[in-house]
Amino acid sequence: MIAIPWILLSFAVSVLGLHLPVSCPQATECQLALLSNNDVRLECSISNAHWFFFQLDKNDKTKNLSIFDIQQNPDGSILIQNPSPFNTGLYQCQDENGTLMNAYKIDFQDIAKLYVTHLNLGQKPLKNETLNLGHREILYTQWEPWQRCSNCQSPGERKRLGYCYIKEPLEEPVPCGLYLGATQAFYARVRPEIQVEACYEICEGPLTGGEYVIFDNFRFTEESESTQIMCPFASIYRPVHWEANNTALTWQNQLSGEDTGSFMDLYSGGRQLQIFQPAIYRCFVEQELIAQFNPIAFVDLLDAERQSKSQGKRQFRVQQGKADSVLRGLKLMLMMVSVLIVGGVLCKVVFRPTRDKKRNQVLLVK
Repeated sequence: MIAIPWILLSFAVSVLGLHLPVSCPQATECQLALLSNNDVRLECSISNAHWFFFQLDKNDKTKNLSIFDIQQNPDGSILIQNPSPFNTGLYQCQDENGTLMNAYKIDFQDIAKLYVTHLNLGQKPLKNETLNLGHREILYTQWEPWQRCSNCQSPGERKRLGYCYIKEPLEEPVPCGLYLGATQAFYARVRPEIQVEACYEICEGPLTGGEYVIFDNFRFTEESESTQIMCPFASIYRPVHWEANNTALTWQNQLSGEDTGSFMDLYSGGRQLQIFQPAIYRCFVEQELIAQFNPIAFVDLLDAERQSKSQGKRQFRVQQGKADSVLRGLKLMLMMVSVLIVGGVLCKVVFRPTRDKKRNQVLLVK
C-alpha cells in the first residue's frame, strides 16, 4: 500500500485517466453517443494533428477547440474534460495538409436527465416512442453490453448504459442529439439510461494489484455533517464497488431508500461517495482494491484531546506527588541538619577539633 497526499493523487488521476478512450478507423467518420460530465479521449492516427470542431445545428460552422475544456496530447489525441451537451458535434483530426485522418460525430447526452432502474427492485426501463416527424421515426434506448460484476466471491452489482437513439425505417439509427439538434428539448423521452442488477462472480485473481492508497486525513467537523471522498480511477464507464467496515454499499439499498450512512453519486457511476458517519471505507475498480479511507470523526478528536489532557493532568499529579515526596525528604534533611548544627556547637566544647571537618562535610551536603 502507498500513502500519498490527496492533491498528488488527484493530479495523477487526471493524467492517467478517468477518461474513456475512443478510436476510429483512419479516414472514416464514426458516430457515437456518450454521457456528458465524463471525460473522453479521442484518438488520432498521427501525432502532429490539427483538430476542428463543427456544431452540426449551426450550419457546420467551425470552432476553435481552445475555447472548450480540451487539451491536445503529444500523441495527437485530445482529452475532452467534463463535456456538456453543447459539445455535441463533429470532431475532425487532420494532418498539416488538411487531409482527414479521423472523424467523430458525437452526441454528448445530458447526464442530468439520466434515468436509472434496478432489475432486482422490479423497476422497468423507458418504453419506445414514435415521433411524428413524417418518417415514422422510433425513439428508443440502445444498450451497451453489461459491465463486469463490481465484486467477486461475494454478491456484487453490474450496470449497463443506454443511449437515446432514433431510427427511421430502412435507415441506420442515429443518436437523438445528432438527429434532433436543438429541438430535442421538446421531447421528454430524450434521455440516457443506466440499468443495474445483482451479480455474482468467482474471483479470477487477487482483489488487490499489490499497491493501493490509504487516506487517513478525512475528518468530520462540528460545522459539516458529512464529507465526500472519491475513488481514484473510477468512472461511470467502469465497475465500481464500495465497502464500509467490510459491508457492501449497493445501488439496490440506495435506490430502495435504505439508510446506509452514505450516498453514491449516480452521475459519476459511484466514483464519488458522500459519507455521514465515520467508518473504514474501501473502493474497488474492476474488482481491484484501489483505495482505503479512514475518516476521523470530530467527536473522536475531542475524545482524543480529552484523553490527552487527562493524561497530562495525571502526569502533573504524579510529578506533583513526586515533588511532595522530595519536599518531605528535604524537610527531614533540614531537621537532621539542625540536629547536627546543635551537635556541632557541642563538639567545640566536648569533642576534638577533627570532628569539625566531619561537621563541615555535613554542611556541604546541605
